[in-house]
Amino acid sequence: MTPEGITLLLQRAEAGDASAANRILPLVYDELRKLAAAKMARETPGQTLQPTALVHEAWLRLGGEAQPNWKSRAQFFSAAAEAMRRILIENARRRRALRHGGEFEQVSASATGFDVPAPANDEELLQLNDAMDALALHDARKAELVKCWYFIGLSLAEIAGMLGISERTAKRDLAYARAWLFNEIKRLRSE
Repeated sequence: MTPEGITLLLQRAEAGDASAANRILPLVYDELRKLAAAKMARETPGQTLQPTALVHEAWLRLGGEAQPNWKSRAQFFSAAAEAMRRILIENARRRRALRHGGEFEQVSASATGFDVPAPANDEELLQLNDAMDALALHDARKAELVKCWYFIGLSLAEIAGMLGISERTAKRDLAYARAWLFNEIKRLRSE
């Protein structure tokens, strides 16, 4: 189904159409599952959290069966992406906590000293989270744009429509935000 179709179903469900509400969940679930799988692919190896569990946890945090009134597909997926991001951050913080052995470095049982390092770790995820929080304080619109583009996978045209800006402004804002985040993460790593 097209993004416009999902938005129409969301609006019809808000107006009280029960059949529209029943059709939304299977459509949204598949997209949430794809979003969760993409997020989990960027995580460090050895995660105990699976994409399906991430979707279910995010769904519960969004209200479960008592979903709020969503104005658009983009608004719903923006909230879902934020919920998933927060869940992953909480898991990273929990793994890093001292009471969970956070002071020890995790090493493969068959480590030979030539293992390829994981592309990302909990520390990098937490730095990205801190940088995103700082960007939100610096410029909330640019932070929202990054979440929609990077975490949800919306196009710049969709994001521009959602934020009420031109696509050209969205492109400039994204370039600014990427440079700002790069510098902020660099600053955080030097602390």
